[in-house]
Amino acid sequence: MAEGLRLLMVSHFYESHGGGIERVAGHLARALADTGHRVCLAASAADPPPVDPRIDALPLACLDPAERLTGLPMPIPGPRALAALVRAVRGADAVIVHDALYLTSIIALVAARWHRRPVVLIQHIAALEFASASMRALMRLATALVTRPMLRAADRVVFISARVRDAFAGMGLRRAPLLVFNGVDTALFNRAASPDEAARLRRDLALPAAGPLVAFVGRFVPKKGLAVLRECAARRPGLTLVLAGSGPIDPARWNLANVCVAGPLDPPQVAALLRSADVLLLPSVGEGYPLVIQEAMACGLPAICGEDSAEADPGARRFLRPVRIDPADPAGTAERILPLLDRALDSSLRPAMADYAVATYSWAAMARQIADALAAR
Repeated sequence: MAEGLRLLMVSHFYESHGGGIERVAGHLARALADTGHRVCLAASAADPPPVDPRIDALPLACLDPAERLTGLPMPIPGPRALAALVRAVRGADAVIVHDALYLTSIIALVAARWHRRPVVLIQHIAALEFASASMRALMRLATALVTRPMLRAADRVVFISARVRDAFAGMGLRRAPLLVFNGVDTALFNRAASPDEAARLRRDLALPAAGPLVAFVGRFVPKKGLAVLRECAARRPGLTLVLAGSGPIDPARWNLANVCVAGPLDPPQVAALLRSADVLLLPSVGEGYPLVIQEAMACGLPAICGEDSAEADPGARRFLRPVRIDPADPAGTAERILPLLDRALDSSLRPAMADYAVATYSWAAMARQIADALAAR
């Protein structure tokens, strides 16, 4: 693809919101800008937009009652935001949309079809899992009525997980889908810390100097497995569970002495946490390939995660410890996790894991593949 194109990227939130998809959108926007394209990133105005001379921001005034009530982010743009988004589509040479099941994604794709702008749809997840049967039924309906038609309407579809790609196999897409993994900032996430360095990093983060340290990085919402984390911490008081992130759930209210709520951390602090921890625990559901797992791998940190996440990259499968996550049974899920925690604390695969991640996951390579996908529409 020729350089200097005007690209509109649409995400539901900016990366300051703290979620994985929006972090990917921010990284990819910068990587595309670094290749010579002019990138405008449109997302909900609920969080601060990026301050970066390489990227134009289009904050959209939205309401988001669903996230407060259910933990499911679903920003709803107002009339002026809708008009601004359509104008941005019309002024772009091509449109990149992150995930189908958002109103901003739907509007951007429909407007792109109307104005004959090529669209690459990056699909991160297959379906969300809920403890509620009614919510599961609603998700199946949304997948059938919204996600699948959106995938068929896009000029190119990019999946960031093999498991997600397989979930939508045989749909009759316009072109064969691409499997493109998220990148990793290997300037930050690149190796395990030595014992002395790990001790210093723990001191810098005000974490316990001794004892096993289990890290969680993500939004404090039900789908991330916060109830499972609580059960694990309660059953293993000898472990320190460090939770980095924010959200409607407040783990400080668990009143567990071995739970440390670090709050939102900037990327260097996240890297310090992952390099000084003993294991990453991410008992989430409805994921594609959570970026923090790839970052943990690049730091040589063993990761325990849901089965969907562990199968996102077949080449990385040998480094991850999958577990069946049941949102309706956090106690039973915790019992399945605890033996894995014991084994993960003694891992001989750390150097090979870090080497694989650093060699495989690249934002620059991801940007090139997305740009090529637009060129080959």
